[in-house]
Amino acid sequence: MPKMKSHSGSKKRFRFTATGKAKRKHSHKNHILTKKRPDRIRKLRGTAVVSEPDQIRIDALLPYGRP
Repeated sequence: MPKMKSHSGSKKRFRFTATGKAKRKHSHKNHILTKKRPDRIRKLRGTAVVSEPDQIRIDALLPYGRP
């Protein structure tokens, strides 16, 4: 049986923690930042852990992604 292919868009968007959970960036932080409040922009910094239902989807998209 041939190897499964990883989803190319997901490879670029998600990283994994040591325990195998997926990390993601916050949305709404790329452009049109002048009308957004500074405290809102600050809260969008860093990464967040993906929710459990989305984790199941990511596992299907990235079969070789988890450690």
